Amino acid sequence: MTAMSDNRSELKELRAALAAVEGRAASAEADLARARAVVSTSEAMIVGLEVALLKRDKYGRSAERSAKLLDQLELQLEELVADAAEDRVQAERKTTRVGAFMRRKPVKKAFPEHLPRERVVVEAPAHVHAADPIAS
Repeated sequence: MTAMSDNRSELKELRAALAAVEGRAASAEADLARARAVVSTSEAMIVGLEVALLKRDKYGRSAERSAKLLDQLELQLEELVADAAEDRVQAERKTTRVGAFMRRKPVKKAFPEHLPRERVVVEAPAHVHAADPIAS
């Protein structure tokens, strides 16, 4: 019988360890998704800055080459912005949201039947003084 109870306790420990590992894995996946969203957004911002710089230089010495490069970078920017949006959505999906919960009020247990009970009645004072701190 003790071998069976040892097996049960070991099984409970293994289940608890598995639940802890699964929780850490889900947390790591959520962190990774958030990091990907940040990287995607950063890449999009960098390409956007490059596009802005090329637009400023568009009418310089090599306007034709700059125009082609500008068109390529604008296409790349559109793709990166779309990827960043998709990564943000994935990060939101991976992030776990905890719902609110109500705490239950503690329930008093009934006084055990085997313990003795004694009723004590304390008489109230006949009159109370106005300056008495207990009366106020």
